[in-house]
Amino acid sequence: MAESVVDILSWILLLAGGAAGVIGGIGLLRFPDFYTRLHAAGVTETLCALAILLGLALQSGLSLVTVKLIMILLFLLFTAPTATHALARAAMVDGVEPEVEEEEEESESTPGERPSNT
Repeated sequence: MAESVVDILSWILLLAGGAAGVIGGIGLLRFPDFYTRLHAAGVTETLCALAILLGLALQSGLSLVTVKLIMILLFLLFTAPTATHALARAAMVDGVEPEVEEEEEESESTPGERPSNT
């Protein structure tokens, strides 16, 4: 009974990690500029790795493989956000501007007037 519960929980984690990876890939294709794409990739990559590696650790049971998977997970949890931050900072220093929506551009072009809500 306990073995089937662990298997079910493991498969839920594996499927959720796979779904997070697919959603992150869709975000890379759909978002308009570098910063939003970087956010989509960074967040979903960390969630994807967390869910998949925890699911694999549950599948492997209590063994040396589990310890190795947890060490890999800890390494990814430290390096993935750091790499995302480094990329965003390098883009900012290089002068990459975020894409601004048209409504915001119109309201900025007339500084003395208040934007209408209609």
